[in-house]
Amino acid sequence: MKSFDKKVLEIDCPAEVTRICEFMKKTVLKDYRRKGVVVGLSGGIDSALTAVLSVKTFGKERVLGLILPEKESSSESEVLAQELANQLGIKIGTVPITPILQSLGVYQRREAIVKKYFPKFEEGWKYKMAISKDTLEREGLNIFHLVAIDREGATHKERLSLNDYLEMVAATDMKQRTRMMQLYFYAEKSNYIVAGTTNKSELLQGFFVKYGDGGVDMEPIAHLYKMQVFQLSEFLGVPQSIIKRTPSPDTWSAGVSDEEFYFRIPYDLLDLLLYAHEQRVPLEDVSNVLNMPPEKILRFYKDFEAKNKATWHLRVAPPNLIEQGK
Repeated sequence: MKSFDKKVLEIDCPAEVTRICEFMKKTVLKDYRRKGVVVGLSGGIDSALTAVLSVKTFGKERVLGLILPEKESSSESEVLAQELANQLGIKIGTVPITPILQSLGVYQRREAIVKKYFPKFEEGWKYKMAISKDTLEREGLNIFHLVAIDREGATHKERLSLNDYLEMVAATDMKQRTRMMQLYFYAEKSNYIVAGTTNKSELLQGFFVKYGDGGVDMEPIAHLYKMQVFQLSEFLGVPQSIIKRTPSPDTWSAGVSDEEFYFRIPYDLLDLLLYAHEQRVPLEDVSNVLNMPPEKILRFYKDFEAKNKATWHLRVAPPNLIEQGK
């Protein structure tokens, strides 16, 4: 194990690119026996890096970028995705999924919950769900709040009940699952596979949707912490407009960052703590390097373990069928 310091996650970018490209080539051409890949372009750094690596591996002729906007996603997402596709010279498809989500009742279900907490909610308001940061300063469960922003820009905040939280998440997850259906349609008709865009920070903490953005054929960057995704993206020339963009799930009408929605701390700190926890770095070393009290580090570790345990099922295949007669 490397000695623990703030540079412990730095990687050899040329060697890592070679390693990933070799993995992608073997997986697609030899294992799947397919011709290329489809990447869902979100305008974010993870999908951008996956697309760049795909072009480097297979050539622009065998990579399809699919943009899947809906009425609550940021307009910037589609613009940045289109710019990246143009820069790479790959084939591109745009499939608005708002009509599908409307027919599934996604917006109606979510807005019914919003109206329960904010009776004055109407068209023109925006809303999001966010996790409380203060629970990391004390022992306690993660608490989610519903945040609404009215037409005048005033912010309203209410704590969500467990049932409303679960229904809000269930409705929101339909967005990722709808996108994945479209990705597989285009992949199958082209004899391609679907390339995933989940990174290690998300994988360890269950920040993805089963049979949504987690329902893919190949995960080329799932071994990279988010900060390593940034390193590799800089090395490969991903546009700065994407690299500097605040990471976000982009599933709420009001903008919300990954930090605000799920992780509660910036990625540069999160990744070092995740690494230290995974590698069992002595607590004293972590405390000295990060200038953080041991008790606070242990609260982070407890949160990591709780999220990992709660989302174990996202990282495994469904249980096998029980054999007859046993």
